[in-house]
Amino acid sequence: EENKVLGMPPVARSVLSMAFAMALHYLGYSFARPTTMALFTSATTGYAGNTAALPLAMAFISPFALVLLMGYGRVLDKFGPRGALMQTSAFCSAVLSGSAFLIVISQQQGWELFNIPFVKFISGPLFIFRESYVALLTSQYWSFIASTLSPAQSAKWFAPIAGLTSFTSVVAGLGVKKVVKKIGLPGSLLATGSMLLLSLIAANGAYSIAEKYGFNPADEHFKKQAEKESKGKPKKGKQPEAHKEESMITTASKLFKRVPVLGALFMEILTSQGLATLMNVCFITTLTSSIPDDAERAGWMGKFFALINVISMTLQFTTLPQLMRFLEPKHLWRALPLITILFTTFQSLQVDPSLYVVSASLLAMKALEYSARRMLDEMVYVPLDYESRYVGKEVIGVFGYRFGKSAMSLALSAINACFGNLGIQQLSMLTSGASFLWLSAAWKLSNLVPTRKEADEAYNKRK
Repeated sequence: EENKVLGMPPVARSVLSMAFAMALHYLGYSFARPTTMALFTSATTGYAGNTAALPLAMAFISPFALVLLMGYGRVLDKFGPRGALMQTSAFCSAVLSGSAFLIVISQQQGWELFNIPFVKFISGPLFIFRESYVALLTSQYWSFIASTLSPAQSAKWFAPIAGLTSFTSVVAGLGVKKVVKKIGLPGSLLATGSMLLLSLIAANGAYSIAEKYGFNPADEHFKKQAEKESKGKPKKGKQPEAHKEESMITTASKLFKRVPVLGALFMEILTSQGLATLMNVCFITTLTSSIPDDAERAGWMGKFFALINVISMTLQFTTLPQLMRFLEPKHLWRALPLITILFTTFQSLQVDPSLYVVSASLLAMKALEYSARRMLDEMVYVPLDYESRYVGKEVIGVFGYRFGKSAMSLALSAINACFGNLGIQQLSMLTSGASFLWLSAAWKLSNLVPTRKEADEAYNKRK
């Protein structure tokens, strides 16, 4: 009782602080997403009219995510989970803020490179970075929360915690148009960088509470490090850098073999994100042709994702907590792709799908992904060991998500190169087929996901 503040015990305060940090992160991200997309699809700053530009850019997301993952692995080994989150947050804030200043200066000075406006060399890499940094940070917030709560607590609180991020995303989405009109697209990026700095402060507070009251997840990391050193300093740790990178990939491979549910989750993510990429290409292609004005397009997209988050938030605060009281996770894993298939099949049957038909399919998939799938994904990690929660989670969250998108983007680029640009109807048919691949992977995963009773037993054994 004496450790309570405002009636909340230390564990609740630390989780709330980390949830607030994640909500600030998504507040900024919800400005960055439509802003970077508007920059990328603009005729002046991006690649409007070039249908191959988006699939090509998305093909680079996976290699870049792998580079980020390698960097994260080094920082995690050296500074532990807390130091890794602090440093990666500061780095992402610096990249976004620095890009904003570069865009303004390059446009004011009229910089060109090879007779191409220099700003176009910023909007492309910035789009790729935005697709990658969100998972890098999000996985770290959830790793802390999953390490702190029990399976029973996670089933009760994961959906509302995710709902908090949906709420801030709604606020940002509804305000994007006004913000962009007032401070411009670069100003919106600068706002994202500022939100990340505030997020960093809240996340640091969560770790401080955990450290003070003896449940810091970082303790597991340093305990493992001490055990390694006590076994006899392997060559004083002076291995070549390349060997360290290879070692991390090998560690992930061994981890997936040791923990089969992680391997199945990785495959489920590849198929779901491949589908999401197809749906996103349909959406962006239809949106760009329907709304040519950059500011109007950014505002429309902001409101669209705000609607997605309103639906997600409603599910997270009302429906999902009640469902999880009597439904096993495996049933929801199977239901999500089945619902999506209804929308993608209808879209594929249209000769010329309208913006609203295409948007409805993406809305259904994203609303389910942001609400139920995000919760189910995080629940997988709660009963698992430290390596699964901090290494396996980042490999899946940062690389798996992006590899699924990049692989599908490369496939689309190859198809476009061989047969010419596909129309919306042809893309919609591919989307319908990808939905069934997701269903297959999700069904296999559902057979490996533990029941609530099994998860509790594994968690208590780990503790």
